[in-house]
Amino acid sequence: MLRVVMEEGCTTRSKVLNYLGERFRVKMNLPEWFTNEQCASFLMEQCLCIHLKSDVEKFYLLCLMTRKLFTFAKQECMEENPDSLMCQEVLTPGQLYLMFLKEKMAAWLVSVKISIDKRAHRLQWSGVTMENLMKMFTMGADLTKPFEYLLATGNLHSKTGLGMLQESGLCVVADKLNFIRYLSHFRCVHRGAAFAKMRTTTVRRLLPESWGFLCPVHTPDGEPCGLMNHMTAHCQVVAPVHSTTTLPALLCSLGVTPVGGTPSQPYSDCYPVVLDGAMVGWVDRELAPVAVDSLRRFKVLKEKRIPPWTEIVLVPQTGKSSIYPGLYLFTTPCRLVRPVQNLALGQEELIGTFEQLFINVGIFEGEIEPGVTTHQELFPHSMLSVVASFIPYSDHNQSPRNMYQCQMGKQTMGFPLHSFQERSDNKLYRLQTPQSPLVRPYMYDHYNMDNYPIGTNAIVAVISYTGYDMEDAMILNKASWERGFGHGCVYKTELVDLAEKMKGEDCLVFGAKPGDPKVMGKLDVDGLPPIGAVLHYGDPFYSYINLNTGQSFVTFYKSKESCVVDNIKVCSNDAGTGRFKRICLTVRVPRNPTIGDKFASRHGQKGILSRLWPAEDMPFTESGMTPDILFNPHGFPSRMTIGMLIESMAGKSGALHGMCHDATPFRFSEENPALEHFGDMLRAAGYNYYGTERLYSGLSGLELEADIFIGVVYYQRLRHMVSDKFQVRTTGARDKVTNQPVGGRNVQGGIRFGEMERDALLAHGTSFLLHDRLFNCSDRSVAQVCLDCGSLLSPLLEKPPPTWSATRHRKTICTLCGKSDSIDTVSVPYVFRYFVAELAAMNIKIKLDVK
Repeated sequence: MLRVVMEEGCTTRSKVLNYLGERFRVKMNLPEWFTNEQCASFLMEQCLCIHLKSDVEKFYLLCLMTRKLFTFAKQECMEENPDSLMCQEVLTPGQLYLMFLKEKMAAWLVSVKISIDKRAHRLQWSGVTMENLMKMFTMGADLTKPFEYLLATGNLHSKTGLGMLQESGLCVVADKLNFIRYLSHFRCVHRGAAFAKMRTTTVRRLLPESWGFLCPVHTPDGEPCGLMNHMTAHCQVVAPVHSTTTLPALLCSLGVTPVGGTPSQPYSDCYPVVLDGAMVGWVDRELAPVAVDSLRRFKVLKEKRIPPWTEIVLVPQTGKSSIYPGLYLFTTPCRLVRPVQNLALGQEELIGTFEQLFINVGIFEGEIEPGVTTHQELFPHSMLSVVASFIPYSDHNQSPRNMYQCQMGKQTMGFPLHSFQERSDNKLYRLQTPQSPLVRPYMYDHYNMDNYPIGTNAIVAVISYTGYDMEDAMILNKASWERGFGHGCVYKTELVDLAEKMKGEDCLVFGAKPGDPKVMGKLDVDGLPPIGAVLHYGDPFYSYINLNTGQSFVTFYKSKESCVVDNIKVCSNDAGTGRFKRICLTVRVPRNPTIGDKFASRHGQKGILSRLWPAEDMPFTESGMTPDILFNPHGFPSRMTIGMLIESMAGKSGALHGMCHDATPFRFSEENPALEHFGDMLRAAGYNYYGTERLYSGLSGLELEADIFIGVVYYQRLRHMVSDKFQVRTTGARDKVTNQPVGGRNVQGGIRFGEMERDALLAHGTSFLLHDRLFNCSDRSVAQVCLDCGSLLSPLLEKPPPTWSATRHRKTICTLCGKSDSIDTVSVPYVFRYFVAELAAMNIKIKLDVK
């Protein structure tokens, strides 16, 4: 390496700077009067170890990096894993905003410079005045628009890319489908869109280093699995910045040799001390643990101006090839930290991702070893995210079921907010009859989720009854449905702006003409429907008038679903001087459960409502109680959701004793099983120890032979409803070119009968059905063909002379053969005729052989 430097003639400091400046100045957009040495100094300052200010600090850090490189080359230390959480920090919105603002401010300055350069000759005559300068500044690049665009689309328009691996998807709408979904948006950490396209799975792995910081359960299944993670409930991101100027002196008082000095031991027996990426000194191997203990005490007790979010990492020398040893201190923002109990001091301490690898943290009291274990978890469930900690008895379920519930909990119809009258969201779901769960984890109350409930307590019997509950279907008691089980509605909002109807004209206002027949008396004089009015398909929705012409326009309600007008907000401009031109119309669509709607328990047991069964035909208990839901027993063995069975028993005992049960995971163990606890409670209330009861058939009245497991389970209604998904078509719109039915639910289109469906009908031998689907119901058309020349295009109607009457019969004549007796009619798909015409335009003739 040094030989190459000598060959280039870089023997002195000034020669090296001159050499660097000469090579790099092309890319640096610096003024021409800068010397090569000044360019090199600018390069060093802006592009090399930019977190350090002085050249001396940069020199010592580069020396440490070189030592580490040689150690790695000699295979005395391992490479660090870039996918491990210990080497990562979070990109917060503030950081992104600041980087973007810095770049846009720099661009603005450049644009102002250019505009001043252009008008320099004018300024010589008029002089530099305040007005001239203000004009120059306003002509500079706009700063507001890029930020509005970034927030609206999530796309980053930047010349440098800000060192990011992606340019889109940086913004997410924090939609309030329900409160759980809203919470989880703010705890989500995505690895980056660039990793989603990678073929390797190493990026997605759940590594043990992320324990307590990232939830092992709450990640979606499918494409973003392992890339979109969620922080645990107690994990936090360091936001404040604290001055570290006093720390080097404190370290020296604890036995650290300053970086410029010589330690008492050889360098091989010392650890380098690195503070926020700056080399501050060396510490003896024997002294290091004592210094670390002192620093940790100061940190926990908030002494010596050490911030509480400081990360103190002592990587020991093991004699084997492991992580490069040293004493590392971090106080910078954007790191993940979490609270644990410091056993020596009996207080909470924030530990970081790198720090956690080198300290011993126990979970339960019994695991603590004196002299080894230094910290203890605050809760056994502190490794779970907000959403995962809402699952009752999640430690008794198979892991994928907990993952499914984390996804389904965010799709539940619940009570997302309390200000329905003030909101103008595109779509809001609301459950009319929510309840507080009888069985709830500790975190449910911690987040006050009773203010935003997401389901209903249901009496669930595990029984295979009638066959309508096969393959995850479930039967609902019709009487429960009539009393309001799962009833809900959807709020839809439409923003109507008359300024967009006629661009450039200010003559449209809302209103209706008196006695206008199109209004049908269903709109008020202001042209808007009365609040509480029921709208059906084809009813007038709103009306507006052109003040110049006096003409009125009526817009009709287009949806096939009836709705109720919930509220209407009249919008103005910021000054409040706007005319009656902009309204926000919110309608309420009632959505009570129908066959095909999706329900789920809190254990990933999803099912669709297959039948509303009359109460008189439902099985009933000795006390005459009928269950709300019949759940198929085949849903348990393969899925192993034992948590749902425990919840059923706990809910039943809670309802009998009038109490709520704590369903926090890890409360029960093999020594203290849940079955015994809840079995004894059921027995005390006079019920069977195992939660079963004798049921009687609703059809015959005879007692069923088997004992039926019956209890109370909290059920959620999900947002996937048949009303939003069904697609049906008899006749309707056709494609202009091919004459075939169009596709798509929104345009009343059909569902494509494709290649594979055709194969299925052929395999069944139902050719006439196939002919009907692909021909008669698609684009059958009758065409004339000439039998002699086989042309589809040449037969045309003869041109009548002016003397003929309009009713006279005109013959079809082949323009090529000139005969009319060789014309025959055939049925062909219209798209075939179009294809023939396309080929004719390319000079290719199609000849039909009609037999």
